[in-house]
Formats: sequence, structure tokens, C-alpha cells
Amino acid sequence: MTQGFYAQRLSHPGAVLAPMAGYSDAPMRQLAAEQGARWTVSEMISARGLVLGNEGPDLNLGRPYSGETQRVVQLFGAEPDILAEGARRALSWFGAAAIDLNMGCPVPKVKGRGGACLLQTPELACTLIGAMRAAVDVDVSAKIRLGWDSMRAVEVAQGLEAAGAALITVHGRTSAQRYNGEADWDAIAQVAASVQIPVVGSGDVKTLDTLRQRQRSGVAAVMVGRGAVGNPWLFAQAAGLRAETDVPNDFERAAAALRHVALNTEWYGERRGLIQMRKVLPQYFPHHPQWRESLVSLDTLEDVQHTLERLLASSGTPPVTHTPAPSFATRYDQVRS
Repeated sequence: MTQGFYAQRLSHPGAVLAPMAGYSDAPMRQLAAEQGARWTVSEMISARGLVLGNEGPDLNLGRPYSGETQRVVQLFGAEPDILAEGARRALSWFGAAAIDLNMGCPVPKVKGRGGACLLQTPELACTLIGAMRAAVDVDVSAKIRLGWDSMRAVEVAQGLEAAGAALITVHGRTSAQRYNGEADWDAIAQVAASVQIPVVGSGDVKTLDTLRQRQRSGVAAVMVGRGAVGNPWLFAQAAGLRAETDVPNDFERAAAALRHVALNTEWYGERRGLIQMRKVLPQYFPHHPQWRESLVSLDTLEDVQHTLERLLASSGTPPVTHTPAPSFATRYDQVRS
């Protein structure tokens, strides 16, 4: 019997890039995949939008970057027939390696339309997974929280497993907690021990030390969200592709940051791409908070390059000796290889 996508990807060590609205777009997924992420997950996409709206294969949220293969498309919704057809379209339009059902988003805009609301109606959630599983020939999974306002994840996970889910990701908070407090990894471990399918743990993983600690909690893999923003090297270290002591210096951070900007402007256009990068660029340099003001007011790709060169010089980073000096993108590729 042929292994499914998740089983294949879990046969090697590494971490997973979480779905994050406004962050896990094609440029960020590409950087994570190049650094060894086991797989990446798209920003959540409305199944109703795919089926009943005006969306098509060119939807930015769904379309892959050139050569993208290890990407899971995450859908949200609450109607079996709509989610089934949405899964079909996500597969045919976007080349999804697997389809994930969002059962964890706590924001009000999805209330009554899926997301964490499904934790209040696990029977419906199981029906949705069954409908999606019957509609496509790829793995179907779900991302859940511990419950709506109390721990119910074991019951929910066992039902999803029986309905045909190939994998479950558990964020260690209830919906009522939103992102307050600390993720409960003991509760995640309880879920992992209660089912036969793989469980991926999620919540508050921002450093390699934390990631290693969470890997010992009985989960099949660890999912990383905000901790990967401005830090794609975390995936290479998790996968054993980069030494844990090999911390990127300012030069390598600047090279990666400029490449991220270049990918963003290519994907969205220069103006929109740079506006979106304003929240990301400072996170490449957490040890230089004084650079933030300079990094959030840039209007062109050339501005970014000149500003990074200036900031590097001000920090005492040794000058580049190449003649002529290659672009940051070229330097980044040299470092990565």
C-alpha cells in the first residue's frame, strides 16, 4: 500500500510551518521549504468562496509558487457538500498535497462558518471530514484546539480519526483562550496518546530549545508559527540540516530578509509586497530593535537593499570583498548551499 503524504513526510525529522493569516503566503512557504520544513500549510481559505464565490485557480491564497510540492491547503467551512467540492477544487486548482480542515480559528469573522465553532459540534466536524475524505484521493487532516472553553480534544480527535482523518494538529489552548496564557503541551500529549494517527503539536514554539523539548512530548512533529517569522533557519536546524550552534549573523539575516522582500514583490507587486513586509522585516533582526523604524518605512526594493547595507555598516559587519559585489539574493543562495 502506498504511503500517504503525511506518512512520507514524517519519515524524516523536522518541523512544520503553521497556517497563519497574513504570514504563511507563498514567499514565506518557499523560504521555509528551502530550509527543510516537513511541509507547509496555506493561509486558511473559505470553501464557500471556492465553490460559490468568484475565486479561481489564480487566487493568491491558494495558488502555489513555481515548483511548490509539499504544501497543504487549509479550508474552513461548516457544510459537508461545500467542503467536499472545495476540497476537489483545492486539489485540482492548487495542486494540494493534502487538505486540512480548520477547526481552530477563534476569530469572530468565522463564527458560525466553521473554525473553532466546530469544537462545539464534533459530530458535524466528523461528518465534514468524512465528506472531504470521500471527495479527494489525498490525505485529509484537521487542525483543532483543546476545546471550545474546556478540554475536549481527546473526544474530538478520536471522532476525527474514526471519520478518516490521516493526521490531527492540536493547538494547546481552548478557543476561549484565544492566544492568551500558555499552550498546554501536557494536554497535547494526552491527545497524541489517545489516537493511532499522527498528532502534530502547536503553540508557543519560538526557539530551537523549545522545539526540541516539545518533540519529546509524544507528538509526531512540532508545528511552528510566529517563531518562524524572520527565522527560516529554525526549520534547517530542526531537520538536522544546519548545526544547532550555527546562528545566522547579521549578514545572513540581511541576505534572507532581502530575498524575502524580493519574493514578496514578485508575488504581489512592489507596493503591496513591501507594505506586507513591514511587519516581517524587523523580525529578521530581533537583536537590533533600534533598526525597526528604518525597516518599516521602505517603499522600493532598492530602498530595502540600501537601508540594509547602511544598517550592516553601522553594526560593524565586515564589508563584502567580492568584486563586483553580488546581490543579497545571490549571497543568500551561496550561504544556503
